[in-house]
Amino acid sequence: MKIENGLLQQAQWLPSPNYGVRPENEVSLLVIHNISLPPGQFGGGYVQQFFQNRLTADDHPYFREIAELQVSSHLLIERTGHIVQFVNFDDRAWHAGVSRFAGRDNCNDYSIGIELEGCDDKPYSAEQYLVLAEVTRALMACYPGITAERITGHEHIAPGRKTDPGPAFDWPAYRRSISAPAINR
Repeated sequence: MKIENGLLQQAQWLPSPNYGVRPENEVSLLVIHNISLPPGQFGGGYVQQFFQNRLTADDHPYFREIAELQVSSHLLIERTGHIVQFVNFDDRAWHAGVSRFAGRDNCNDYSIGIELEGCDDKPYSAEQYLVLAEVTRALMACYPGITAERITGHEHIAPGRKTDPGPAFDWPAYRRSISAPAINR
């Protein structure tokens, strides 16, 4: 994996309007999320539409609740391992909301957010873990402020408010994989 000018070269670029400038120009945290739209369903392109403010409220009853929200993540890793980038890593995506890590608030200001297409209680695909590990190693090489100790889940920075990536996410396997040698793709 290769990052140039804040863009992952292996990712499909679908820019989101939901981002801002990082107040301190700092990247020192990686936050893992999950998302599925409608909840528990995969595919369909609804996540991409959601992050681009193009979700049609009439397509599903749940969409009426969220269609007007303006959120984004830096990356989405689909079930197949396909990667979509919505926000340049050097910019502030709107993925964490009210959050706190190591005594510091406003995680969006200094973090990169990666969404896995999934939900809290269904296993993630082997391809997602493989790609997530490769992306993580590339991010750690490009942004040295992201260390293994500064990788967390949304549930950890917004406890009581968020539950993702949830109990289905295999943290021990993921942590082992980010220290493994890179695979050439």
